[in-house]
Amino acid sequence: MRLELLKTFRIVAEQGSLAGAADILGRTPSAISMALSQLEAELGAPLFETDRKNRPTPLGERVLEESVRATDAYDRSVDAIGRHATSLAGTVRIAAVPSATTSILPKAIEAFRSDRPEVRLEISDEGSQAVRHRVMLGEADVGIFSARPGEQTGGIPVQRDQLGIVCAAGGAIDASSGVPSWGLLRLEPFIANPLGKLVEHTEVAIQMARSQIEARNTSALLSFVRAGLGATILPKSAVPAETAELRFIAPTDPISRRELHIIRREDARLSPAAIAFWNVLARSDA
Repeated sequence: MRLELLKTFRIVAEQGSLAGAADILGRTPSAISMALSQLEAELGAPLFETDRKNRPTPLGERVLEESVRATDAYDRSVDAIGRHATSLAGTVRIAAVPSATTSILPKAIEAFRSDRPEVRLEISDEGSQAVRHRVMLGEADVGIFSARPGEQTGGIPVQRDQLGIVCAAGGAIDASSGVPSWGLLRLEPFIANPLGKLVEHTEVAIQMARSQIEARNTSALLSFVRAGLGATILPKSAVPAETAELRFIAPTDPISRRELHIIRREDARLSPAAIAFWNVLARSDA
């Protein structure tokens, strides 16, 4: 049973005449009549009470319900495919390290959605290794992960940021008057997170091993520091500039930075929407 026959029947039933349906479909009334006869022959029963086509039979009422469902679903699918093909709709799956969700992603999403507001963005926060793994497995279209400056990762650097100690205002680290040093971490309990592995300092390695609390999510880390549970290591961009509860201290022994790299599978064919989002990220300031 062809969809075109159901569409023709629906329009005849809604218009109540062959002539009205012919005007809408751009066909002759005789062609419309032949299409209805074909549909009735397939069903083995009439769809209208009279030749005037203004009163469906009980079977015609039921077929009309199904015709409306079928043709509406088809029209929605055609519309969705068209919007997807022009990058106006679809889904983009993004795997990103938590700090990227507070630094690079908000501006990228704002720029992307200004042109493509109907695209669905699915964002998951993962560790750097998990981000790359999900992209390689095809579980994410675009990945954003942390790396040391200059590290060859197969990705493209899109942002560089200084790492530092984030502590509570008025705490032992904040009150220290010495030269900013990673050694200040011994003054408070340490809340570990994967970014600590990017800092090449003995005290950081010691505190990472001793830590009794570890978290990945940036918002959680900042909440723990605000609650007085200890200090942590984060990029400067992850610390709200307007907050009076937190302090960002940038040690110089050594100065430590991290880069955000974006990655995609070169052998995978991304959707137009995913390519568009990738291009927005690639235009970010490195």
